Amino acid sequence: MMLAFGSPCSSIHTSSSYNALLKELQKIWTEIGESQADKDRMLLELEQECLEIYRRKVDEAATAKVHLHQSVAAKEAELAMLMATLGEIHVNSPIQSERKARSLKDQWSSVAAIVEDLTLKKQELMKQFSDIKAQIEKITGEISGHGHFVNAINALTLDEQDLSQRKLTEYQTNLQALQKEKSERLQKVLDYVNEVHSLCAVLGLDFTKTVNDVHPSLNVTNMEQSRNISDSTLEGLNQVIMRLKTEKKFRYQKLKDVAGSLFDLWNLMDATKEEKIKFLRITSILDLTESAIVEPGSLSMEIIEQASAEVERLTKLKASRMKELVMKKRSELEYICCKNHIQPDSSTAADKTNAMIDSGLVSPCELLTNIEAQIEKAKNEALSRKEIMDRIYRWLSACDEENWLENYNRDENRYSAGRGTHINLKRAERARITINKIPAMVDNLISKTLAWEDEQKKLFLYDGVRLVSILEEYKLTRLQKEQEKKRARDQKKLHDMLLAEKEAMYGSKPSPRRSNGFRKTNDYHVNGNGSVTPSPRRMSLGSATPELSTPRSYSGRQNTYFKEMRRLSTAPLNFVAIAKEDTMSFSSVCGSEPESPPQNQ
Repeated sequence: MMLAFGSPCSSIHTSSSYNALLKELQKIWTEIGESQADKDRMLLELEQECLEIYRRKVDEAATAKVHLHQSVAAKEAELAMLMATLGEIHVNSPIQSERKARSLKDQWSSVAAIVEDLTLKKQELMKQFSDIKAQIEKITGEISGHGHFVNAINALTLDEQDLSQRKLTEYQTNLQALQKEKSERLQKVLDYVNEVHSLCAVLGLDFTKTVNDVHPSLNVTNMEQSRNISDSTLEGLNQVIMRLKTEKKFRYQKLKDVAGSLFDLWNLMDATKEEKIKFLRITSILDLTESAIVEPGSLSMEIIEQASAEVERLTKLKASRMKELVMKKRSELEYICCKNHIQPDSSTAADKTNAMIDSGLVSPCELLTNIEAQIEKAKNEALSRKEIMDRIYRWLSACDEENWLENYNRDENRYSAGRGTHINLKRAERARITINKIPAMVDNLISKTLAWEDEQKKLFLYDGVRLVSILEEYKLTRLQKEQEKKRARDQKKLHDMLLAEKEAMYGSKPSPRRSNGFRKTNDYHVNGNGSVTPSPRRMSLGSATPELSTPRSYSGRQNTYFKEMRRLSTAPLNFVAIAKEDTMSFSSVCGSEPESPPQNQ
């Protein structure tokens, strides 16, 4: 019966084989002579043994099924973990959709294949993450200045918890940001190193030692070798650059001061061109600004010491020639004062200076310093006086034109046909225009001078005499001259009237013919350009017409006749009658029309 129960689970071939074996067993039992009870007992035992075998096989199959279920579940769990790690979680898993329609082995095989694929993908991603992490750690270590990476990123340590594309993109973005920062820092370090190299070259310092003090990696020559780009390195380079710039500024100012002293000594000592050419490099540097100095060794201590040694040598040489230098500076002061009509300080006059140096009462250096200060003061005063001096020169030029026109009007032959006559006529016309501006020139000059005196809180002196006094005297003298000319014209009119009455009463008497021997010589000469310029005639203070007082009258260097006039005279001027021809000249000066040229017969 047990065999019949199990036969449906076997194939037909198995059943026939089983029946054949059972028949053969019964035949053998029959031949042996086994009883029916023994036969039934042995068949029961056989069925029991078969049942045990089936039960054992079922248990083994059940155990195998459980193990297979566990394997499938483990693979599914591994697959789920891989999908979660790789960020490929799907709602409708192919395992769940096919679980009912497929055997456990098929399920295991399918899951194992997927797990294998994902494992390979994970390994590839692990390699990418490992490479990116190594680069991040390396760059971060270079930026931080340490050999290892200590940061929140290190928390990953490739624990395979998150290898998704999102995480990979995040790490790639972080790596790109670090690479950009590294590039910027590296460029900044290179710029700093180049600037340090340039400054060291200008200052004559050892570049290698300077950068090695900051970090040894900064002195590498191979571009593939890494340089330290940490904050401490950047800060160290920045401090070095600031220190070198300060040193450069200090040396530039020091060299400038030394060169200034050197130039002063050259000017004092009249140094030759050969002596100056030795320091041509220094003189060329001083023509540049501090930032423009880039030539190697331009501000080295050797250059500065060389210039300082030359200054020291010339200073010692100057001490032996101090008296000569003092006299030279005094001459320079007198030239500046003479040029600008300023009275030089008498305390440093040549005779006094010589006496003081010879007696040893005053150090030549002190005298030289004093005279140099007076020169500087005279230059500054000349600069402040420039506008007024320019107006004085224009006024004097107008006075010269006035004197020329006066002499020209005295010339009886000025209209005679001759070489250069038309040129003198044109000059006379221009001179009349200029002369008419003289009163306005004088008034404007007085107002400018008074404004200068108010601003400077001192008098404006011209060769020791106050300019305003000279101008006021000039105005007074000019007024007296105009009045005298008016009186001369009135006397001429009265003289002509009396002469006319006398002729009317007694008749005209022919005047004797004037001989050529008493003809008045014309005071003029022919210039090189063909123009006729009358020679100026000086008139004494006792003449009928007073001489106009101008600054030239107070300058012994320009007019020897008025050399002694150093102070304003207050004595009234005496005038006498003026000759007829002079009267005619005065009328011309006053702006009257010139005599018409004689008519040709």
